[in-house]
Amino acid sequence: MTSPQTALVLHGGAGTILRSKMDPQKEIKYRAGLQAALQVGRALLEKGSSALDAAEATVKALEDNPLYNAGKGAVYAGDGKHYLDASIMRGDNREAGSVAGITGVKNPISLARSVMENSRYVMMVGIGAEAFAKQQGLEMVPPAYFHDELRYKQWLEIKDTTLTQLDHAHKGEKNWSTVGAVALDQNGNIASATSTGGMTNKQFGRVGDTPIIGSGCYANNLTCGVCCTGHGEPFMRSVVAYDLSCLMEYKGMSLAEAARHLVQEKLLAIEGEGGLIALDAEGNYVLEFNCEGMYRAAWVSGQEEYVGIYKDE
Repeated sequence: MTSPQTALVLHGGAGTILRSKMDPQKEIKYRAGLQAALQVGRALLEKGSSALDAAEATVKALEDNPLYNAGKGAVYAGDGKHYLDASIMRGDNREAGSVAGITGVKNPISLARSVMENSRYVMMVGIGAEAFAKQQGLEMVPPAYFHDELRYKQWLEIKDTTLTQLDHAHKGEKNWSTVGAVALDQNGNIASATSTGGMTNKQFGRVGDTPIIGSGCYANNLTCGVCCTGHGEPFMRSVVAYDLSCLMEYKGMSLAEAARHLVQEKLLAIEGEGGLIALDAEGNYVLEFNCEGMYRAAWVSGQEEYVGIYKDE
């Protein structure tokens, strides 16, 4: 009897990502970062680890890479601080954990998992979540750890205004640099994990879709695991991650059909830009987006690894 297919998909954000404006050296670094994170999760799955462990480890690798807006290198909020959001969900029993508006926690995705496994709650925010992190013995870091000079300069350009800016965006462009991963293990279990630093100069404690279970993250062994990236408000209003699962469960759509409908029709109808990654229980995956590009990678057991950035690859 053969083991079920194992698989892993991940993303590092989506938006106006154009070959014509991409620095060649930076493109090499982006691809290397995506592949390195993919290999972290792949190695765990190949040795029989759980989808949950693989999804968390993959996102941690992206949080630790300052190229992506999550963990180290997160964008600056309006008050000059970093506020981080993350969520994680397992598809076998649909347990979930999330955190929002936290500072000082090196890997927010690990705190989200701790909320899921070591508390009675699903979501914690702000100073309460940070106190819980310390209680759980998670690694805490000073504000300087998250600093990235490019992100700091982006914030200085709009500091003391009510404007917000999306990560790595040139004038007239939009990039959403959330990170996420969905894994399928040898036991047929699915897990999803996602993390972000939000938007540059965000005000009033704004929180996007990333820590909202059902909007930015969802997992159900009967259907799929999903992680979203994009303009958070439309994704929240459409409950995109859960809706993808529902279209499969209640309407009998395939993963590809459901993802295409949501991203190319339903989201666009309310000016929702971005994309999603998803895996079903058979190891089928989608990397669907309605903008110029999405930092993305995928691996299915027995197949070659895939790494992409632009729409035409």
